[in-house]
Formats: sequence, structure tokens, C-alpha cells
Amino acid sequence: MRIDLNSDLGESYGPWKMGDDEAILQVVTSANVACGGHASDPETMFRTLEIARDRGVVVGAHPGFADREGFGRRLIPMTPGEIERLVATQTGALMGAAALAGVTVRYIKAHGALANHCADDRAAASAVARAARAFGPDMAVLAISGTELELAARELGVPVYSEIFADRGYLSTGRLVPRSRADAMIHDPQEAADRLVSYLETGLMPVVDGAPIKLDAHSICVHGDGPSAIAMAVHIRGELTARGVALRSFLAA
Repeated sequence: MRIDLNSDLGESYGPWKMGDDEAILQVVTSANVACGGHASDPETMFRTLEIARDRGVVVGAHPGFADREGFGRRLIPMTPGEIERLVATQTGALMGAAALAGVTVRYIKAHGALANHCADDRAAASAVARAARAFGPDMAVLAISGTELELAARELGVPVYSEIFADRGYLSTGRLVPRSRADAMIHDPQEAADRLVSYLETGLMPVVDGAPIKLDAHSICVHGDGPSAIAMAVHIRGELTARGVALRSFLAA
């Protein structure tokens, strides 16, 4: 078996720090770097890209609603055209920093409320896919498994890959349990690792409200912004490799 580990990084802003990017970049094989919408700034972007480059980690853009106060987790009403331009300009900003760092931005993964919106709204999903297509045929999309974004990208001929979440609860609809609920997060690293191993063996994801469901996945997202994020990510990587799972970016040559 082979799988990618990704994490949302570069989410600090000025003197305010979010997570430990250097530590997480020793664990993951792909990095979703914030582009100045929900978080980040030019220096944070550049520094995160440098570390990813030095660690051989594949880099993607992580655009979100321009909502630093809500960390991109609030739905901001926007038309599909506005979403398309939002994603394109944030990705372009990261690509500018990447050019200075000697890194290629290989994919786009929407953040937070934007990702959840694109999971169910086909027009919003198509807007993200069109933004990716504008950067050329080599720009891919990393989408939550089983969502409208997957379908929209395929329809537009954009390379698309699917992800599941290591530490988030799932509903029988295939959507993530809302963060407002107590069962939204898995806090025990062993529980998270056992669930992932079971998924990789069966293709079935346990849910909080029914029987396990079928999901496809090329990548596993491990969060880097919680107090126990590093320990969770390290434990998951160790458990997967101990079970013979090879860890490699979904865009590895």
C-alpha cells in the first residue's frame, strides 16, 4: 500500500504563530500552504516554501475565504466568479513566493469553509476547478473524497486527487462532522491510526451515525494546528510505516 500525508501549513501571520511547520514538514509528504486569505503573509509563505523545498515535500496552494478573523471557517457569500478569482489570485501570490524559493506549486486544496462549500455546491466547485485549469494542465486539485469538487474537476479535465482526514469524524453522507459537535475530532493518536489502517485495508471509513462508507483516497490530511498535532502526526506516520504502508506524495514523479 502507498499513501500521501498532507498538512495545512504556513498559517501564521506576522508575530502570531500557528502550529510548528518545521516539525510537521519532517512528517508529511505534501504541504498545503496558506496564500494570504484566511492566514499567512509573504514572509510566512516564503519561509514555509523554503523548508518544504529543503525537506523534499511537494507543495500546493491552500486558498480560503478572506476571513482572518474567522480563520476561513465562516461561509462568506460569494458568486462563482468571485470564488474563481479569489482562488486564482491567492494561488498566484503563493506562486510568486515559490518562484523566489525555487519551488513549483503543484496543486490547489481549498481551505475550511470554502472546501466545505465546494463539497456540496457544484457552481462553487466548478469555480475552483476553473481557477486551477487557468494555471495549465499540470495544476491539480486535492479534494475532499466523495464531493462535488471531485466531479467538477473531472468534468473540466483538471487532474484531481482525493483526501480523507486522519483526525476528523465522518457522517454517513461522507461529510465531516461539524466542528461545533463534540465528536468532530479524534484526539487519541492510536484510535486515529487504527482507523486509517482499517480504511486502507478495506476502503471503508467508519462514521458516527451508521455503517462504514466507501471513500477513495490518494492522501491523508493530518492537522498541524492543534496542541497535540505533532504527536498525532508522528504517531500516525509511525503506525502506517510499521504496517508496511509506503508514504509518498500523490504527485510524486
